[in-house]
Amino acid sequence: MLRSYLPGLAHFNTRNPEHWFAFGLGSGLLPAAPGTMGTLAAIPFFLLLSLLPVPLYVLLVAAAIPVGIHICGRVADELGEKDPQIIVGDEMLGYLVAMTAVPAGPQWIIAGLALFRLFDILKPWPIHRLQRLPGGLGIVADDLAAGLATWVVLQGMLLLVAASLR
Repeated sequence: MLRSYLPGLAHFNTRNPEHWFAFGLGSGLLPAAPGTMGTLAAIPFFLLLSLLPVPLYVLLVAAAIPVGIHICGRVADELGEKDPQIIVGDEMLGYLVAMTAVPAGPQWIIAGLALFRLFDILKPWPIHRLQRLPGGLGIVADDLAAGLATWVVLQGMLLLVAASLR
């Protein structure tokens, strides 16, 4: 019965750690807005990582990117699709890129979420072109670019806030 509400659940092997990452701890299996759900699933990871010094945050996220590319590509191949919506590990990585060196306050978490989803959904040039890349790279690269675009906007906002406090 649950499978009728969550059709992606049929593909989720709970014993496979790659599925846990690719499906965003199951958030990508939810029937509505899987990309947004996957981004929301990244917030607890951001909150944990934000406790670290920025260089270590960057190192861990950078190390996760090639792993994520590999996993997203493998799981997409298993599913027989180029970029299945239920794979949201790419959104999680993109959000973590977006939130690099951003304060962990609720206003910044929400701003990062909204901006990241905006860039990820609209995919302005050149972000949309990155989807054409093969395999896991094509799945993840556009989200990393959306994360980078979000990061630039957030850093600009942080500079404006800092300037207004002087």
